[in-house]
Amino acid sequence: MRTDRVLVVGAGVAGLVTAALLARAGLAVQVIERAAGPGGKLRQVNLGGAMVDSGPTVLTLPEVFEEIFEDAGARLADHLSLHRLEVLARHAWSDGATLDLFDDVERSAEAIAAFANPGEADRFRAFCVRAQRSYEALDRAFLRAQRPSLPGLLRNVGPGRLGALWRAAPMSSLWRALGEHFHDQRLRQMFGRYATYSGASPFAAPATLMAIAHVERRGVWRIEGGMQRLAEGLEAVARAHGAMFWYGTEVREVLVDRGRAAGVMLASGERLRADAVVVNADAAALADGLFGSLAGAAVARPPRTRRSLSAVTWSMRTRAEGFPLQHHTVFFSRDYKAEFDDLFADQRLPREPTVYVCAQDRPGDDGPPPPGPERLLCLVNAPARGGSNTLTPSEIHACEDRMFEVLKRAGLVLERRNAVSMRTTPLDFERLFPATGGALYGPLQHGWQASFRRPGARTRLPGLYLAGGSTHPGPGLPMVALSGRQAAASLMKDLGSTGSSIPAAMAGGMSTR
Repeated sequence: MRTDRVLVVGAGVAGLVTAALLARAGLAVQVIERAAGPGGKLRQVNLGGAMVDSGPTVLTLPEVFEEIFEDAGARLADHLSLHRLEVLARHAWSDGATLDLFDDVERSAEAIAAFANPGEADRFRAFCVRAQRSYEALDRAFLRAQRPSLPGLLRNVGPGRLGALWRAAPMSSLWRALGEHFHDQRLRQMFGRYATYSGASPFAAPATLMAIAHVERRGVWRIEGGMQRLAEGLEAVARAHGAMFWYGTEVREVLVDRGRAAGVMLASGERLRADAVVVNADAAALADGLFGSLAGAAVARPPRTRRSLSAVTWSMRTRAEGFPLQHHTVFFSRDYKAEFDDLFADQRLPREPTVYVCAQDRPGDDGPPPPGPERLLCLVNAPARGGSNTLTPSEIHACEDRMFEVLKRAGLVLERRNAVSMRTTPLDFERLFPATGGALYGPLQHGWQASFRRPGARTRLPGLYLAGGSTHPGPGLPMVALSGRQAAASLMKDLGSTGSSIPAAMAGGMSTR
């Protein structure tokens, strides 16, 4: 029986994955979280007794979580009920045009042929092949690798797949690569939106992000009972193996003794000793000294000018009329370039935003809308201005009016007078996730080198590890889960595990399924 003690700071998805895997391996694990419960960005808002998912709303690559639950001695199906969506998302433009993307290439191609023309449908099929090859070239060579580096990527890809990596166009922007496939600018806009999944602009993000199109085509799921169930399931598995959870408890400092992390000091002044510490928070919080100066020196300070996007969100319970919402619906602005110039060049809210709506009471078909008020999350991208240069109330109110106008032009009318709602701004996200400025996706992924700037699980301070969306391999629920898995594997290796008490997948880095 191992006696190693590990403290996990933060109960986001990455921290929960780390805790579950380490507890399964027999370590004494304690998770310390300043919020009242698990989840981190995977949060829900209570609106008059109705729980509204107000963080990530898209679940892809469930096999990543199946592997993690299996490694932790559990079954995903025993904790979550997943429902696959045939319609990945519905897309709408102000001229009344709409287009559904499906989890089947041919259904989507037929829809694109009707929406644009048969030539665009053929180009879409070619794009799907390229997106798949991009994903396959990057999956094990980069996404599942322990430490991001260009030499490591080339080594892991191997000579036989260098061609596939080159076709992923890492040196080109996503927008330029999409122009090689689509003549209809609306299609270019629709697939360019995948850059925002990492908080980036399609005009500056690398073309490798086209791999997200393949990930979504493999399936998008909703979780019965809400996305929070994922956090609850991971917590339950960790508890089953003896992990302890401290909620409503804030860590003031990572303790250092003899040149290595040796525990934490709580805001109350209490000291907890440990053999290793995993920080599941934005790396910027560590670098800014929020966990003490000694721990702050363990990671590079990311430039504030390289922050990813934030958002303004509206968690709502109201009546929606007119437009036939899907579970996921996107309402596009009329000038995509101007929208991202506003966000990045001018650091302001878009004069005309693209609006994402998650209709959480619509199961993913075109049946009748729910009677009465329904649960909605509306999101508009925003610059990460959650610090001293925060957005003013007048800017926020003007953005809200413009959001409702974009929806109305497409035919969707949301009742505002009797709506129950909660708005979250970049300043609110900064308060929830300090030192980020409200950025929701970690460092900005602009340019081909950006992916290699993210820190890995290990830091400069022995015994201190990182996990979360600001670390490798990046944002998004599957990627965040992989970061937690990599933190657990790195920690176990450094503690001198023989491998007898950890799953084979962790000992080797990743499973081969």
